[in-house]
Amino acid sequence: MKIGIVCYPTFGGSGVVATELGLELSKRGHEIHFITYSQPVRLELLSNNVHFHEVHVPEYSLFHYQPYELALSSKLVDMVKLHGIQILHVHYAIPHAYAAYMAQQMLLDEGIQVPIVTTLHGTDITLVGSHPFYKPAVTFSINKSDAVTSVSESLKKDTLRLFNIKKDIEVVPNFIDLEKHVSSFTDCQRAMMAEDHERIVTHISNMREVKQIPDVIKVFYNIQKELPAKLMMVGEGPEKEGAELLAEELGISDKVIFFGNSNEIDRILCFSDLFLLPSQTESFGLAALEAMASSVPVISTNTGGLPEVNIDGYSGYLSDVNAVADMSANAIKILKNLETLNTFKANAKAQSKNFDIHNIVPKYEAIYEETLDKFLVAN
Repeated sequence: MKIGIVCYPTFGGSGVVATELGLELSKRGHEIHFITYSQPVRLELLSNNVHFHEVHVPEYSLFHYQPYELALSSKLVDMVKLHGIQILHVHYAIPHAYAAYMAQQMLLDEGIQVPIVTTLHGTDITLVGSHPFYKPAVTFSINKSDAVTSVSESLKKDTLRLFNIKKDIEVVPNFIDLEKHVSSFTDCQRAMMAEDHERIVTHISNMREVKQIPDVIKVFYNIQKELPAKLMMVGEGPEKEGAELLAEELGISDKVIFFGNSNEIDRILCFSDLFLLPSQTESFGLAALEAMASSVPVISTNTGGLPEVNIDGYSGYLSDVNAVADMSANAIKILKNLETLNTFKANAKAQSKNFDIHNIVPKYEAIYEETLDKFLVAN
């Protein structure tokens, strides 16, 4: 099958999932074409089965904002015609499903039929999509897709609550390639980050407001008062500077390390003892799953799709949003006793196996095949 994948090429969860999906599909014999404005960060190698096509947006002084949707839809038309792409899998309703529908209509005018599978990831629904300015376009894009998937039951419910959706939505959870999380390090070089008696706590995100970055710092502040610990902060974003200032105000700057964006997530998780994710909302919680796949238990909020990933009292603990004291107490409960910590580490790894890529990707393949069959019959 020749599959076109449209996604954001950044460190965000949707781009990571889309890239990993494409790479796994290529291993299963499919020809994959990534179509976006820059090469996805996780797309390290191109091959005979994996191709990248850059969307260029020409600068015109006529436009106050350059029309990416127009450039993307035109590029999709060109790539479908040039490479014989059979199906488009777009990640995010806006702008990707919207642009894909326009491409689909242009192609139909030339007698070329290409169905669209749209995967909803979260902020395209809960943040962008629910805004009155964009709601009609999001509703239209979802209803005009030939198949729609959601990464969690929680996000499916939010979508049906916020929009007048006439399409069936199939839940296909995010996934992890567990083979990549089998530690290949004979030495994680943990000693570079902390002393043997210190616990290592980690947070990884794009550091937007929704991630509740100040709560990460506050929870860690309470942890380090009870036992020796270090905090690893990975990622870039608008909340990073405030977090650095808060750590300084609390007198723990020497215990907090800010890495910025990193391509060494596996190594950082390799020597981590606990992962903090106190988000306002998470449609799924891919960062939590990646931590669990590296045997790192998770302290998270109980919002969105997180309870579908992190099992309270087993792979970690769940707390209400902003419940800093509760999250702190749960974190200390895990970290204080080595036997308890090791039990939670083993449980986190076991829970992550439910989301192994080899269990999830066949579900997408089945959706592609069913969608192609239905689309061709209908047209």
